[in-house]
Amino acid sequence: MSGLSGSGKSTALHTLEDLGFYCVDNLPILLLPMFVELCQSSSFDISRAALVMDVRERNFLKDFQPTLEKLRAAHHAPKLIFMECSDAVLVQRFSETRRHHPLSEGGMVLDGIKRERLMLKDIKELADHIVDTTEWNVHELKSIFEKQFQDISRRTMTLTFLTFGFKYGVPHESDIVIDVRFLPNPHFIAELKPCTGNDEQVARYVFSRSESLEFMEKLKDFLSFQLPLFEREGKSYLTVAIGCTGGRHRSVAVANSLKDFFQIHRPGVTVQHRDIER
Repeated sequence: MSGLSGSGKSTALHTLEDLGFYCVDNLPILLLPMFVELCQSSSFDISRAALVMDVRERNFLKDFQPTLEKLRAAHHAPKLIFMECSDAVLVQRFSETRRHHPLSEGGMVLDGIKRERLMLKDIKELADHIVDTTEWNVHELKSIFEKQFQDISRRTMTLTFLTFGFKYGVPHESDIVIDVRFLPNPHFIAELKPCTGNDEQVARYVFSRSESLEFMEKLKDFLSFQLPLFEREGKSYLTVAIGCTGGRHRSVAVANSLKDFFQIHRPGVTVQHRDIER
């Protein structure tokens, strides 16, 4: 990706990174062939890469076209996305962020914008896709790139079920907190007290009542409704913290059941038991 400063290249790059691309900002253009070779190396697992290159790198304008032609001659198929925006909106964005334009040289922002637009004219003509962000805010730009590239993404939102004991405190990384202290407590059953929610007999006891099973169905429905909405908003990680008194029995059984259910339908589901050994 290349284009005008302030046109949204950083937002686009962060979005692609969230979608599973290996991303690099401001890679020197002469290192691009070497980077491609590294991506193809057997010691690396980089099947999707996105790079931002622009006038911040002094050799960019001079060496970009020859480097691109060299890659294509080697039977690679790089795609160039050029980020565009109107002068008025760029001036407004620089004013709001209070950043200096890299080519303003201490003068007016608009002068730097016009200078950069002229310098990038030839690069723009080489582009496979031109993205005009004049009418988009940050969230709209992120959504556009997600829709464009999500079909080739290898990552969806990572879902973690994190168990804990309330007496040790609620995990600070929690996005959603579920309290399961109302479920049957194996702690008070002599033969179950030394066990954990990872043991089948404990899970069987926790889910022995009809209200336990009804709760699990409602919780699965609730999370099934929420997860796509979080993903639509661009969230990359979601931690559902499930707590009981000590974090050894009920919360563990519930989290394991949720993991078994959701990993059938989606990748990236993990479970962590914070207090199970306390």
